[in-house]
Amino acid sequence: MKKVVLAYSGGLDTNYCVKYLQEEAYEVVAVTVNTGGFSPEELSDIQSLATSAGCAEYRLIDAIADVYQTFGAYVIKGNILRGGVYPLVVGAERVIQAEKIVQVAREVGAEAVAHGSTGAGNDQVRFDVTFQTLAPELKIIAPIRELRLSREEEVAYLKERGMDLPADRKTYSINQGIFGVTIGGGETHDPWQEVPESAYVSTQSIEKAPDERTECTITFEGGLPVSLNGETLPGEEILARLNTIGGEHGFGRGVHVGDTILGIKGRIAFEAPGMLSLIKAHHELEKIILSKNQLEWKQMISQMYGSYLHEARWYDPLMRDWEAFIDSTQQSVTGEARLVFYKGHCTVSGVRSSSSVLSSGSRYGEGSSLWDGAEAAGFSKVYGIGSALSYRSQQR
Repeated sequence: MKKVVLAYSGGLDTNYCVKYLQEEAYEVVAVTVNTGGFSPEELSDIQSLATSAGCAEYRLIDAIADVYQTFGAYVIKGNILRGGVYPLVVGAERVIQAEKIVQVAREVGAEAVAHGSTGAGNDQVRFDVTFQTLAPELKIIAPIRELRLSREEEVAYLKERGMDLPADRKTYSINQGIFGVTIGGGETHDPWQEVPESAYVSTQSIEKAPDERTECTITFEGGLPVSLNGETLPGEEILARLNTIGGEHGFGRGVHVGDTILGIKGRIAFEAPGMLSLIKAHHELEKIILSKNQLEWKQMISQMYGSYLHEARWYDPLMRDWEAFIDSTQQSVTGEARLVFYKGHCTVSGVRSSSSVLSSGSRYGEGSSLWDGAEAAGFSKVYGIGSALSYRSQQR
């Protein structure tokens, strides 16, 4: 019998894929690549769904550390926020998931790999590009894309075959990972509609947030978090704890409208308290350490890096060149940042570092031991000559 390895999330789309592939005479090996965001109970439920759907085999692969070290580290070091708001919550991890799917496909001797992406979104491209790059000999099957199905049609199809999924799996397409949660479908399709409270899955509403603030101190070494409140922890664990802390205070929700890989606009809601708070802390720490030119060039390169990462260009060698630049800028980014969470906000209340340029002998707005008043006056006179001459000539 033919074998196919399916990227399985337990959601509506991938459960449809299981039944469809079975009816196409495939033996389905379902693989959930855990990139974070799931409780043990939720992972158990996903396995139960795969069993009840009739999968020939089910595998759960833990890839949380892989995702953080491969992608999360650069999202933090690069302060990457697509559209100024979105910290690439789930896009990058599709590469790791696809890589693991290819590994399993080779282990079980499958002739095909499959995913449940639609024909309109970014994920189909991310899966396809990775599959084509690593295993061009494997057939790629994407039933939802190929059949152009609506969610209502999928629900009816599964119900006819004895599977009635929970209501939340019907209304929204929810993706969870260590970076956070994305929510698509429903009200997200209309930019005038507010995403309802019921759509969010991991953060508290501001109305229900505690009245007391929570303060956290994060220690960075080489641009990455290494401890939280004095406790040394792996970066992915720090991120997970900040997801919990920030989420309890109603911080980390957002709505992102952006350009998709295929050229259309897309809108999603997201929850990413951990990643957003780490980027805030890291960015503020950088400001007292890096030079003006470093910060300006790094912002441009990080923006391009984030676009390529989001748009399925992970294997482009230019990415390694940009990573080398980002890594170079982070060599001295070591220090502490203090965060305050309160009523939907995360504020950086202080940063300090032994590499701080602020400790070099000058105080903005007061005085400096590096020059005297006469030297400052001379600088101001010379500094303004070029623009003054241009202005005067234009007035003539």
